[in-house]
Amino acid sequence: MEPNKKIQQEAYHRSLEHRTRRHFLQECRTGIGMMALGSFLNGCDWLGSREGSTQAAPAFNPANPTAPKMPHFAAKAKSVIYLHMAGAPSQLELFDYKPDLMKLDGKDCPPSFLEGKKFAFIRGVPKMLGPQAGFRRHGQSGLWISDLLPHFQRVADDVTIIKTVNTDQFNHGPAQLLMHCGTPRLGRPSMGSWVSYGLGSENSNLPGFIVLTSGGKNPDAGKSVWGSGFLPSVYQGVQCRSEGEPVLFIENPEGMDRDLRRASIDAINEVNRLSHDEFGDPEILSRISQYEMAFKMQVAVPEVMNINDEPEYIHELYGTKPGKSSLANNILLARKLVEKGVRFVQIFDWGWDTHGTGPDGSIDIGLVNKSRQVDRAMTALLLDLKQRGLLDETLVVWGGEFGRTPMQENREGKQNPYKGRDHHADAFCIWMAGGGIKKGFSFGETDEIGYNAVEGKVSVYDIQATILNQLGFDHEKLTYDFQGRPFRLTDVEGSVIRDIVA
Repeated sequence: MEPNKKIQQEAYHRSLEHRTRRHFLQECRTGIGMMALGSFLNGCDWLGSREGSTQAAPAFNPANPTAPKMPHFAAKAKSVIYLHMAGAPSQLELFDYKPDLMKLDGKDCPPSFLEGKKFAFIRGVPKMLGPQAGFRRHGQSGLWISDLLPHFQRVADDVTIIKTVNTDQFNHGPAQLLMHCGTPRLGRPSMGSWVSYGLGSENSNLPGFIVLTSGGKNPDAGKSVWGSGFLPSVYQGVQCRSEGEPVLFIENPEGMDRDLRRASIDAINEVNRLSHDEFGDPEILSRISQYEMAFKMQVAVPEVMNINDEPEYIHELYGTKPGKSSLANNILLARKLVEKGVRFVQIFDWGWDTHGTGPDGSIDIGLVNKSRQVDRAMTALLLDLKQRGLLDETLVVWGGEFGRTPMQENREGKQNPYKGRDHHADAFCIWMAGGGIKKGFSFGETDEIGYNAVEGKVSVYDIQATILNQLGFDHEKLTYDFQGRPFRLTDVEGSVIRDIVA
């Protein structure tokens, strides 16, 4: 057979593969079986009714996937600002005051604290490390707050401090994934994606989920902590910047004006629509929506991401410097974004890993500097939201992926050159404010050295369930069918922390 004729024939046979029933049945045997099994299981009483889950899950509208949707019940909060201090801040220097730990400072760690425990870096017998900051009671509530946070002390009566959060992960990447995606493994949607999927966006010109980073690096888990996983990709977090272009490549290249950009997007989306008509892949519709959103963002994002127009007293309040990349700038931008209807703003600030291997990563130097960077701005956020009447409908969350040990880290059995603490998964602090959360409240208690929770122990899943509850969601019913079963953020765990809900 002639080579050209053979190539043409092979191409013809490949084209037939998309149209013949024989090829479909041959290649899709497993898929058809799973479809049949799924239909069968849907009707099985022994698995429990799927009716509640299916009815409660928000309807996915391929034509307008970010359209506003109603939650399961009346919400206390309309939006979330989540400030994640990547690296894990030490609760013992910030929010969990333990004077008895100072009495043990410099002494060998008791064997009972080491037996059966796994640590990231501690080896042998470490020394105990007393608190490296002073504490005082503040506000009418009398909350204990560190002297490292002098501005935050002013808003003690506006926050709830949860002292007994625990996780089963003690390495940064898996712990960050668990905190934001409900699993320490890759592939699941992030919390912001679930919220965007469940509520849509109040502003058709902006994404429902926006991410801001500072500290010079992304979190250890990478961009997966704001990914959409198996949800349609239109729900993934959009990373913005406070310096330079707010979104990379948002400006038209040289020689292309807005009319030409509109025409090019129309042409691309027409090809996408033809592809969808042929293959029926719903992700193609998400791609169309993303092109449309990107076109709208070219106008909306530069305006909302510009802090130059903020009055001088606001810059003074937050400690912001327009044109720079900083945590303070990002926190101010978070207020502007929720003001414009963005549902979930995620801030990641890198640099809170204080092992004591160097000055920047130490308790007595690095933590002091990082606390100074966040203190003024996070306090300003609460005060600013409050004066604008937005705090009651905005849930603000602050914390890391785990806590720090009461003993000093001794990497490879030797004491580190600077004061530092190892990763600690059994008890750490998260604070919340606004969005229907109690004011001036401390939840849970740890033992005399802050090692274990002794009252009110809660999990990462409980934190997730509580955040969704404040947004009007039953965390067990906010689901998405994938691989033959309904998935949710909290997997098969989690309970709302009712004691902190106002």
